[in-house]
Amino acid sequence: MTPTDPLYIGILFLTGAFTGVISGLLGVGGGFIMFPIQYWLLQETGLHPDLAIRIALGTSLFVILLNAISVTLKYQRKQAVLWKQATLMGIFGSAASFGGAAVASYLSAAVLSTTFGIVVILGALKTYTTPAVKENEEISSNKLSYAFAGILIGFFSGLLGIGGGVIGIPIMLIFLRFDMLKAVGTSAAVIIFTSFGGSLGYIVNGWGQPELPPYSLGYINLFNWVLLAVPGSLAARRGADIAHIINPEYLKHLFVLLMVYVGLEMIGII
Repeated sequence: MTPTDPLYIGILFLTGAFTGVISGLLGVGGGFIMFPIQYWLLQETGLHPDLAIRIALGTSLFVILLNAISVTLKYQRKQAVLWKQATLMGIFGSAASFGGAAVASYLSAAVLSTTFGIVVILGALKTYTTPAVKENEEISSNKLSYAFAGILIGFFSGLLGIGGGVIGIPIMLIFLRFDMLKAVGTSAAVIIFTSFGGSLGYIVNGWGQPELPPYSLGYINLFNWVLLAVPGSLAARRGADIAHIINPEYLKHLFVLLMVYVGLEMIGII
């Protein structure tokens, strides 16, 4: 298979569209969808698995950046983005995401991936018992908590090529006392920062590497990026529209199912 094959192009285009809907609906980046599909396709073109996995991670993060901007603008119109908190988490998250990308570029992520999966599943169980709508409850004002949350979200974002929403939303719901809609909107804003930092990390660490495919910017492949990002950014707006008419409890349950799936995938069970 080559990147110009209709099957290759069609799979990435549909993947981008589906990822966009999930991103807009749940405030996640969708890297857990894009990454494995890209990883498989890139290997089918003849790339070595070690190179294919880094390109899949880096390109996914760069797609997530565009999706996150699109989703955030939608949620901002509904006043569901808390910018002060998002910026604080985002600044720390961006730096941590750059570091996570550097680790992923040189070390195996197998152990950390399994740990991440376990943490996500435990978070899903706790999220399930956390109300989606918080009545008369003030969100956290502890700046240190937001900084720590940003570091956790950012590091795993860069390491595993995800936006960080599968970690960020449970943290916002459980520890920072957000309601579901504001957690989703603010998560999308944080992902702008983390995906930018992670993308930069994959560009820097992949710059000048041998055997990169055509149209590569470090470990980011611009050909794949266009095929994923164009339908993804358009579909993300539709997902955000749907999120505002769904009962927050239903939205939370859908997110919990997604978290369990991601956790099992990261552990390697799926």
